[in-house]
Amino acid sequence: MRFLACCVGLSAFLVFIPSIAAAGTLTVGPGKMHAAPCAAIAAAAPGDVIEIDAAGTYQGDVCSWSTDGLTLRGVNGRPKIDAAGKNAAGKGVYVVAADHVTFENLEIYGAKVPDNNGAGIRHQGKDLVVRGVYFHDNENGILGSPAKDGEGSVLIEQSEFAQNGFGDGYSHNLYLGAYGSVTMQSSYSHGAKVGHLLKSRARINRILYNRLTDEAGSTASYELDFPNGGLTYVIGNLIEQSAETENPTVLAYGEEGTSNADQHLFFVHNTVVNDRANGGTIVNIANGVTEPALVANNVLLGQATVSTQASSKLQGNCVDTVANAKLVDAASFDYHLGAGSPCIDHGVDLANPDLLPTQQYEHPTHTVARAAVGPIDPGAYEFGNAPPDAGGGTSPPDGGGSTGGSPEAGPPDGQTDSATASSGDSDSGCGCRTVPNAGSRTRLGGMLLLAAVATLASVRARARRKL
Repeated sequence: MRFLACCVGLSAFLVFIPSIAAAGTLTVGPGKMHAAPCAAIAAAAPGDVIEIDAAGTYQGDVCSWSTDGLTLRGVNGRPKIDAAGKNAAGKGVYVVAADHVTFENLEIYGAKVPDNNGAGIRHQGKDLVVRGVYFHDNENGILGSPAKDGEGSVLIEQSEFAQNGFGDGYSHNLYLGAYGSVTMQSSYSHGAKVGHLLKSRARINRILYNRLTDEAGSTASYELDFPNGGLTYVIGNLIEQSAETENPTVLAYGEEGTSNADQHLFFVHNTVVNDRANGGTIVNIANGVTEPALVANNVLLGQATVSTQASSKLQGNCVDTVANAKLVDAASFDYHLGAGSPCIDHGVDLANPDLLPTQQYEHPTHTVARAAVGPIDPGAYEFGNAPPDAGGGTSPPDGGGSTGGSPEAGPPDGQTDSATASSGDSDSGCGCRTVPNAGSRTRLGGMLLLAAVATLASVRARARRKL
């Protein structure tokens, strides 16, 4: 898949360079500048990085802030942020009314509030990035909504969500409001308490190369819920519905009204296992959705209706029982195709490179490169690809450092007729086209780097910031 280079995003990045250049680093932990994260947050200026040492104990350290551009990063291991019965503003552990905020390499748990809607992160601004964070035993892992509908973006990658939810069906592992876009990739969401593994009202959704599994004993409801529709790509995921699920639907689309303008759903190259004995529905599309969904090149196992929408385009799906599909070890969630599987080479050419998977999930929160071996296989895995340790993918951050490159953030513009495409415009009406080739990306990156270095030198020449 090609990576979007949007004019608006580029402009925003260039405007933000002076803030990045002037940013400082505040340290948290035993013998550091601050004893606890919230003290550092209170002292931080826009664009600062807050490094939280895993050696510290951070119980009941909860807070709200509106300072833009902060990065909270765990170092020397993964710090544990325990709400310990406390909450900020009656909403959760971290309540963020700020833009351009990043969380990396943290463990956040224990968010509980009087209205049963507490969140590990409660986001109320634009542009949230969550990378390598483990959320568990909160009433919501993340609960977010932009200040204005249709604005901002959320990127979640290499993160885990487990056992979140109050148990009332109104709280979830992740619940994201009407952002401009939501991207979740290389992540693991499982075992929600009655609620959904992921719920999003975003205008554009990219759900790529994740493991979304109820697992034994879980009472989770939908694995994926897009209640207002939206341009939605669900590609390359492992999805499992447990025998104890509270709802027989795997993916729900548009059931609360089609308020998002674009109603195209692409459910492609996923492996879905329905363990519910009484059957279920893989894709449940509301009657108000008029655009035919593309449900193609999936491995769909267990007793279930593939789609409730009569006009859905069903192509190249391998629909079978778990036993006949010959997965390597379905009971242990190893959904690779085994030798002799009838699904091998069963996929079809969708004549759209934007829907061709380039990665495949490896547990936990990791991806490796995927390449077709002969005719393409349906599902999340290609039979005959190199083993997971052969490289070429992404892995969770170690000590808060960079991942060294993540899979591209989703299919861009230019869908073809064969995929029931929308217009060729990219996200949020941006007039730019996709970056044409790697050389162009390299040259652009070099130019931006030079600009950033020049700005940094200028700022440092004027004044050295003291923390």
